[in-house]
Amino acid sequence: MATDWTEVAAQVIALGAPAIGAALGGPLGAAAGKVLADALGAQAAEPAAVGRSLADAVTADPEAARVAVQAAEAEWARTLAQIGAAQVGAVGETMRAEALSGDALQRWWRPLYALELTLLECPAFALALGHALWDGAPARINGFAELSGLLMTYLAARFGVLGVYVTGRSREKCAAKGQAAGGVLGDIVKAIAKKK
Repeated sequence: MATDWTEVAAQVIALGAPAIGAALGGPLGAAAGKVLADALGAQAAEPAAVGRSLADAVTADPEAARVAVQAAEAEWARTLAQIGAAQVGAVGETMRAEALSGDALQRWWRPLYALELTLLECPAFALALGHALWDGAPARINGFAELSGLLMTYLAARFGVLGVYVTGRSREKCAAKGQAAGGVLGDIVKAIAKKK
């Protein structure tokens, strides 16, 4: 008599149902056990009852037991597919709602990022370097020279992220309006392709 789902799982896998067998041995054991119990006609969806029904089925007709277990395997696969489809649908619905939302933070964080970078950071770097050059302070000028690689990498990364944000938001807006998001370059390529 089985005392837990892992004992039933070994028998189920041996009968050619590895997916539901693996599920029985894991965190989804109770759900898989319910599907298996229904397929075997067990009195309860508990390891002891399902194990007893499985043993009786194998003793009475091994081929019928194999067919019942494989039917449970197919039902388990359908159940997992339905759960997956529901999850994908929920994620897609959430993404569409976010894209179309009137949330101020979502609407303004990219423009604020662009304004902060172009109106604060870049002028601050330029003013600091210009002031060092104006004063002729060799220590500060050498400091900028030594950090120039780091500063260029930092600003390139920041402007790269800004570019990704701008193109991503453009695609979101076009998708919300049902338009293609090819951009200017895409329009030029399409125009040239039409002429050929």
